[in-house]
Amino acid sequence: MADLPELEAAMDALPSDQAGIRLHGVTALHSYLAPTGSIGMIASKAIGAEAKPVRAILFDKSAATNWSLGWHQDRTICARERIDVPGFGPWSIKAGLHHVAPPIELLSRMVTLRVHIDDVPATNAPLLIAPGSHRRGRLPESSVAQVVAECGIAACFAEAGDVWAYSTPTLHASEAASHPAHRRVLQVDFSADDLPGGLEWLGV
Repeated sequence: MADLPELEAAMDALPSDQAGIRLHGVTALHSYLAPTGSIGMIASKAIGAEAKPVRAILFDKSAATNWSLGWHQDRTICARERIDVPGFGPWSIKAGLHHVAPPIELLSRMVTLRVHIDDVPATNAPLLIAPGSHRRGRLPESSVAQVVAECGIAACFAEAGDVWAYSTPTLHASEAASHPAHRRVLQVDFSADDLPGGLEWLGV
């Protein structure tokens, strides 16, 4: 990303002492996530011109917040308000926002972009993914280890400014950094779908 310094400056006002911050209403990000923006255009190429940012999280793994996360699928979306629609559920509240598990078919049409603000070598906890696991549908927790074994593991190393894109249901994990430094990642989910039954995306 040629405009990485500007993006980094746009996020300077966000808290730096939290492992993950769910972002909503950060207007400084909108130009980057728009269809013609440096991030949004990547999503448009992946899932079509109707791609829109529907959820964003800023992760900041550091010596003070050096966590690990086991293998899992991202299974929820963020809605403007709770409206009970067949196939959508259960509901939960995270950071004061309404989240719901949608049909796996909707998740499978989404793309997740990870924008790296810092270098992520092997020592700084690169994201681990199980390539091809997004084709397995919604996975019960009891089968996750077997699917990872069958698909194998790839580490997503990155330099500052790199953007990784993957199908949203892809199994992924993160280990604690062996030599922790800042590892700021802006993670944005994009969808080209409208939601049914009066449900609306909250957006970013």
